[in-house]
Amino acid sequence: MRPIREIAQKLALNDNDIIPYGTDKAKIRLETLDKHPPRGKLILVSAITPTPAGEGKTTTSIGLAQAFGHLGESVCLALREPSLGPCFGMKGGATGGGLSQVLPLEDINLHFTGDFHAITSAHNLLAAMLDNKIYHEGLSGIDPRRICWQRVMDMNDRALRNVVVGLGGVLQGVPRETGFDITAASEIMAILCLSENHEDLQRRLDNILVAFTFDGEPVTAKALKTSGAMLALLKDALLPNLVQTTEGVPALIHGGPFANIAHGCSSVLATKMGLAFSDWTITEAGFGFDLGAEKFFDIKCQGAGLDTAAVVLVATCRALKMHGGVAKADFKKVDVPAVERGFPNLEKHIENIKKFCEPPIVCLNRFENDSEEEIEAIRSHCENTLKVPFAVNNGFAEGGKGAVDLARAVMDHAEKRSKPFCPLYDWNEPVKTKIEKVARGMYGAESIHYAKKANRDLKSIASLGYEGLPVCIAKTPTSLTDDPKLRGRPQNFSITVREILIAAGAGFLIPLTGDILRMPGLPKTPNAQNIDFKEGEIYGMR
Repeated sequence: MRPIREIAQKLALNDNDIIPYGTDKAKIRLETLDKHPPRGKLILVSAITPTPAGEGKTTTSIGLAQAFGHLGESVCLALREPSLGPCFGMKGGATGGGLSQVLPLEDINLHFTGDFHAITSAHNLLAAMLDNKIYHEGLSGIDPRRICWQRVMDMNDRALRNVVVGLGGVLQGVPRETGFDITAASEIMAILCLSENHEDLQRRLDNILVAFTFDGEPVTAKALKTSGAMLALLKDALLPNLVQTTEGVPALIHGGPFANIAHGCSSVLATKMGLAFSDWTITEAGFGFDLGAEKFFDIKCQGAGLDTAAVVLVATCRALKMHGGVAKADFKKVDVPAVERGFPNLEKHIENIKKFCEPPIVCLNRFENDSEEEIEAIRSHCENTLKVPFAVNNGFAEGGKGAVDLARAVMDHAEKRSKPFCPLYDWNEPVKTKIEKVARGMYGAESIHYAKKANRDLKSIASLGYEGLPVCIAKTPTSLTDDPKLRGRPQNFSITVREILIAAGAGFLIPLTGDILRMPGLPKTPNAQNIDFKEGEIYGMR
């Protein structure tokens, strides 16, 4: 790794612009944006519906950025920070792979610069202040059945989804039911990612809705006089983090919301810094295009005035086979017909990209067992049938050199002068209209069913004046439907909205669909069993 000051210099930043964290990491001061007007083009990397076979969006994003560097272009990455939940759970580390990684990978995957811990602490401070008010002042009109602020931790722990707090007698608090979400799903995480300065951050913190009174009146963080202390905890976490790739390309890694239960994009500040400091900024949105990328456009871009020049859609032979009905144990076998049976999922995501009026480029992220026959079948379908550009990314094995063809395709097909994207809906439309435009347009749902709780929530949203907020739908990432077992491109299905949460500080509504949970559990064999520390080195993090 090169000294972080050298990486900063590639972005025209000097020592006064950064706060070093050792020799290989740094925070960037917010004032730097005042000196650098935005000049770059924004490229979004998304993917088809994820499968256990893996797609490699982060590896592709890093390889693509390194390829721009090979071509002599000024480039910067803007990616999310990994959560400890997936690192120790099912997916493992989230810093790319092979010769397309961000470094130092162990630090980034674990504590990094402490942003996740700061968010966790700020969130739980608000929960503690609320329970403290109830303890000292009685309920003070607060309805204990309508407290909507749970606690969070950055770990998969299903045992904490539903808990009772305040047990142990009069000195221990007031007993009530509550639960834990994972930190990536915290509203504080979304607020941090969408805030553009400390004043904006505090305004959003003030607006957090934590409970309702018996009369149905909202109770906010401002009423609890908590936002100042929360801001103190978050003041450094708001500053984007600068690291580097395996080839020394600058990478801004900041914020870590999941796209299935949150808005799934890195911070607005990191994106705007990338656009100010370089000619090309490569960013990604979590899970498939139907989740993270939809929220990227309809929430992040609409709210922050951002736009993209092109969208890269990542697919793999392995994932297409699984969408074509092949079991994971068999995806290494050459099977062109199975790949072709998976095309409908690819086609749906290309259709979705075009709904935002953005040019799509299909990228095949190559794995070692991919056959030339399978790759050629995908290339032919994209170029001849779907009429979209296609390129192979071999960035895992070859670094930036293996993604040069992809970089050239992006440069050739990116809008020379970015045209405004077409949002899927207007924020001022009725909440049901917004939900249905996403469910029908992005997922392909035939109908939407609203549970009784969701219909009550809609009435409350209307009475409180939150109807003008965008929707951040929580849905399984493994299917276009709300059933995680349905792969491919299902037809004639219904989406069930069971309740709708209000994230007033973040500035969006969260419809929960199907059986989606905001606190994941560990798998039977968690990745934590593969991690060890020996002779000063961490093993098993990749």
